[in-house]
Amino acid sequence: MGKELSRKDAFDLLKEYNKSEHLIKHALTVEGVMKHFSRIYNEDEEKWGIVGLLHDLDYELYPDEHCIKVREIMEEKGISEEYIHAVQSHGYGLVADIKPENNMEKVLYTIDELTGLISAAAIMRPSKSILDLELKSVKKKYKSKGFAAGVDRSVIENGAQMLNMTLDEVINQTIIGMREVAEEIGLKGNI
Repeated sequence: MGKELSRKDAFDLLKEYNKSEHLIKHALTVEGVMKHFSRIYNEDEEKWGIVGLLHDLDYELYPDEHCIKVREIMEEKGISEEYIHAVQSHGYGLVADIKPENNMEKVLYTIDELTGLISAAAIMRPSKSILDLELKSVKKKYKSKGFAAGVDRSVIENGAQMLNMTLDEVINQTIIGMREVAEEIGLKGNI
């Protein structure tokens, strides 16, 4: 069945497999956004946060086995199938064929790439802050193919459809979730 995971255990596990400050900040960003969305759906905030924190657990050490190797790592740690499936499903259609099934998995799939684009948009601002970043600025950057070119916009759009949300709603809620952890993720800026 697997054990329930505490936030501290999850963070320790993340740091065991990831040394890159960039990847740790990304994990903290996704955790914050997942917790925000969990409140929208009236779901378990800690669980959603932990899934966000661990979603790229295998990425730094096993980039060629991303979303595959993570099963082995999490099973060895006795982590439950619910967490494993959720983490693997964010690579749906990219590196894995595990489809996001519930709201938690669909949100993770949708916002993972989006947080990268929003972070890049925030850093480009004079304030270097997420706190004064607005939807219209992100939408303008989103439409520019050259901006954050590595971000797969089709994943974000497919995810929004899975969630029955508009792209604007998804972007706006992701910004709000990132604002809640602005200091922790280095995007408070000079406001």
